[in-house]
Amino acid sequence: MYKSNINLNLYKTFYEVSKYGSITETAKKTYSSQPAISKAIKRLEEDLDVQLFYRNLNGVKLTNKGKELLSYVEKAYNNLVVAERSMIETENLERGKLSIGMPSNIGSFFLFDKIIEFHNKYKNIEFTIITGSTHSLLNLLENHTIDFIIDTSPIITNDANTIVKPLTTAKYCFVSNKDFKNKDNIKKLKDLENEQLILPIPKTANRNDLDDILKVNNVKIENVLNIHTSEMIISAVKKNLGIGYVIENLVEGDQDLEILNINENLPSVTINLVYNKNYLTTAPKKFIKAYIDDNLSL
Repeated sequence: MYKSNINLNLYKTFYEVSKYGSITETAKKTYSSQPAISKAIKRLEEDLDVQLFYRNLNGVKLTNKGKELLSYVEKAYNNLVVAERSMIETENLERGKLSIGMPSNIGSFFLFDKIIEFHNKYKNIEFTIITGSTHSLLNLLENHTIDFIIDTSPIITNDANTIVKPLTTAKYCFVSNKDFKNKDNIKKLKDLENEQLILPIPKTANRNDLDDILKVNNVKIENVLNIHTSEMIISAVKKNLGIGYVIENLVEGDQDLEILNINENLPSVTINLVYNKNYLTTAPKKFIKAYIDDNLSL
């Protein structure tokens, strides 16, 4: 009959070697000896009766069984991190952490002012903002590296515990430099055909929505500069390199730019809060309640 006798130190060593990809590097980072780390990995492999790593000249590489074990150990480790946070975060937030994942273009108009206000109120809270693709942010959320995500639809996840809460919508617009000579003549999408356009890169969700609208209106565009980030699109527009396509909130009130008055309806996008309420500690709960949605049951 199987009898569990878990040695947490062995799993901690396994996690660290997986993280650093080398026994030598792990020894340096953890101030341990290489023989002690090698012995711990060998002991764990013997206890589980599986090979966890392939050894090579560059370090170590996880076997398939090692990858499977890491998926469990990583979640367990992050659960302990969250548990520790729950113990040290007091109601008045004299200490603690808050980590938010979001694309930079959403954060700049939707969240930054709120983050500054929260930080000024709770100066001892360590704030971390991580940007990245929706897929990468969801991975960080599932591993409890970040507390919640603010991101636009679509949000696709197979994690049944991940909650996607729509918050508001934002509209896209075409925008030009204020000195762009032809801006007053552009009233409909068809007028964009002969203009230099600065658009999100193809196959992204926002570009796909725009391409669908252009197709419906029989608009054929050829002079296109594809740029990945909204910040770079706006920068290019300010240099008068063409007409950009971005979320309207990003350029409202900018004295160097002018939003074009296009008659056709342009796509809008939903901004969502993405979280797992089972792993929210005091700091993220207070932030969400105060600045995002006070009606959420957390």
